[in-house]
Amino acid sequence: MAGECQPQSRDIFWLGSPVLGLVSLQFNPPPFPSPALPRTLNHFAIAGGAGLRYRTLMKRGLNHVRCSTEDFRRLPFAKAHTLTGFSLIELLAVAAILLLLFALYWGPRTSQNRQRQAQQDCQTHLQKIYVALSIYAGEHANTFPADAGARTSAEALAALVPRYTSDAAVFLCPGIKAAATPSDKPFRQHRISYAYYMGRRVSDSQQALMSDAQVNTLSKNAGEYAFSSTGKPPGNNHDKLGGNLLFCDGSATAIPPRLPFSLTLTQGVVLLNPTSQ
Repeated sequence: MAGECQPQSRDIFWLGSPVLGLVSLQFNPPPFPSPALPRTLNHFAIAGGAGLRYRTLMKRGLNHVRCSTEDFRRLPFAKAHTLTGFSLIELLAVAAILLLLFALYWGPRTSQNRQRQAQQDCQTHLQKIYVALSIYAGEHANTFPADAGARTSAEALAALVPRYTSDAAVFLCPGIKAAATPSDKPFRQHRISYAYYMGRRVSDSQQALMSDAQVNTLSKNAGEYAFSSTGKPPGNNHDKLGGNLLFCDGSATAIPPRLPFSLTLTQGVVLLNPTSQ
């Protein structure tokens, strides 16, 4: 019939959609006469009664139907109810983005938490050193080690090792990444992390005895910087979080880079920084 499309043997219909891509539909005529086919694809497939096969030729295709009959040229493609999902590449891309966001959000926090933990471990190191200092003071008229010619804290504290403590590792702050000095070297030549107020006595209970390495060896008033505020040396054992103080009574406390109280040098007391500064 003129103007209508009758399926012939091996008629090929090309369908395109964003889901299926370019698909070829091959109709084999039924063994009985087929009525005239309507002009919509859904009715066409039902009225034709033909065996239907398809194969995907390309990922993307045209959004219309083409057949040998002009009546069906650019016929809209009926939306297919198909299951959709993510490809492996899309899943990997999403996972990479999530990991990046996680690192950007939690990275600085994790680093700061590590520094906080290192600051707490540092207090433990200082208190272990105090045990050796107190034993020394008990044998030396309640005075802590002093060496008139000392220029560094390691030189002044050399009297503690190995007689009063054999654990030289406690003189290294956990907040810095530094290898311990070989044990065959004299302690005076060891790399340590702490500053020492040489000349203190046990009776100076409220005065600082040791601390993390400081920015300088001067007397300091409240509001001045004792430790690095930028995370750069000197005075950066704990990056820019401040440092720890050990007092003559054995107590230890953490303070920010800017001092909340004065650290003055009384007569006969000098502040010695470690050899690493």
